[in-house]
Amino acid sequence: MDEREKLTVRWISLRRATAYIKEHHRHLPRLVGGILAIGVWTETDKRLCGVLVMGRPVARLLDNGETMEVVRCAHDGTANAGSALYGRARRLAQNLGCKLVTYTMQDESGASLRGAGFICDGEAGGGNWNCASRARKDSPYQQRKLRWKAE
Repeated sequence: MDEREKLTVRWISLRRATAYIKEHHRHLPRLVGGILAIGVWTETDKRLCGVLVMGRPVARLLDNGETMEVVRCAHDGTANAGSALYGRARRLAQNLGCKLVTYTMQDESGASLRGAGFICDGEAGGGNWNCASRARKDSPYQQRKLRWKAE
């Protein structure tokens, strides 16, 4: 018999989700923007163990009013927390009539995304966004990303 913790996913305020991301996200603790946030709690001790924030797509070509993006997902390592969040986000987007995309680093496995029914759409994004007309601080995460989609 599987002894994994039972999880509950429900709405959470963006303020609380942002605070959780600041404390738990592996490489991007600062979140700018977001439309909708959900959290996942353990059923036994009612502990918040992860959050996910959805918003408008960063890529201008995808910002068409029909696509949402998972802009952050962070959890404390609780088994299946990531899959529970991505699965609920996928169902929310479907219910809203939207497509849903997200991105991972190339060295991330994407197991939670595959478990939630996402499909890898190949390489996308990355690079240096710094230019003369709009100077930006260089990010240490300039490598190409993998785009995942849920339809």
